[in-house]
Amino acid sequence: MTEHFSESNMPKWFIPAAAITALLLVILFALGILGGDKKTEPGNTTANGFGLPSGAKTQIIGKQTADNGLSWQGVVRSRLAAKIAPKLNARILEITVHPGDKVKKGDVIARMDDRDLRAAYQAASAAHNAAQAQAAQASADEKRTVELYEKQAATRQSYDAGIAQAKAARAMAGQAAGAAQQAKVMLGENVLYAPFDGVIGERLQEPGDMGLPNQPIVSLYKPDDLRLEASIASHCAASVKLGMPVKVRFDALQQAVSATIDEMSPEIDPQTRTQDIKVKLPKIEGLQHGQFGWLELGCETAQPALMIPTAAVIRYGQLEAVKIVEGQRLTTRHIRTGKTYGEQVEVLSGLHEGETLLSNGGLLQ
Repeated sequence: MTEHFSESNMPKWFIPAAAITALLLVILFALGILGGDKKTEPGNTTANGFGLPSGAKTQIIGKQTADNGLSWQGVVRSRLAAKIAPKLNARILEITVHPGDKVKKGDVIARMDDRDLRAAYQAASAAHNAAQAQAAQASADEKRTVELYEKQAATRQSYDAGIAQAKAARAMAGQAAGAAQQAKVMLGENVLYAPFDGVIGERLQEPGDMGLPNQPIVSLYKPDDLRLEASIASHCAASVKLGMPVKVRFDALQQAVSATIDEMSPEIDPQTRTQDIKVKLPKIEGLQHGQFGWLELGCETAQPALMIPTAAVIRYGQLEAVKIVEGQRLTTRHIRTGKTYGEQVEVLSGLHEGETLLSNGGLLQ
């Protein structure tokens, strides 16, 4: 009697077991454990084809000297800048300029209330005139006393008294003249003038405000003589010298320029452990007082680093790789890069010195 088996007679575990076995066989074939005697090296993936692509360029990987460059943020400031403030307490009557205005040396910036000073000047002038009159009268009396004394018509006591009174009157007249001159000078201080040609930066007060000494009304700067002022770590400042060429980068202008160290603070800030550096900038179109920039310095001894062309790097999202030439075969090697130096990039891991690299692999993708 012939027996027939149906799917209903198969054990329930047979189908899942068969599927798992098939999947294991596929994985073993993919890894090269079955069906071949060669395993794929970890980290490498064999590229399709054995010949080099058309236009391929190769390079033997070697170490190069790379500076340990750091960037320090700084602010662009004018070499010649001033904050204009009154010398005396007085109410502000008028401010003739606004931010961005160009002024010439001697232009009026602001006027202060001068009624008190004008009254003081008038009083000092009147006192000076009175002192002059008294000095003139005392000089005339002195002259007559001397004449009488020479004719023996006046006593020695009268002679000495007349001379003393005349000297005192002249001294008082001189003192009054000085006071009047001082009052005149102070009266002139209530008009504020531009000390040099420049551009108004800020307007810090308005008409009606009380002007106080050392409290600026406006700021003024010279726009064609700019420097980058930055504070750098003290260990980095040890290698910086006056006149040394440096690189300055302005992200807002998407521009980097060569500059020179123009000034160095002789002291180190004990709290921040930094030293102030000022860098003389060339004329740059669009650069303004107050903008931010980056001072780039190599602060430590140059170190040998494994460098490759940036054009050799292939990027898959956040992953980086290169093509390595092994005989007539190309393999893909995953790497990790570091700092970029122009058209070269530092390789931190994944490559070894002496290997042959497809130097333009990133451009052939």
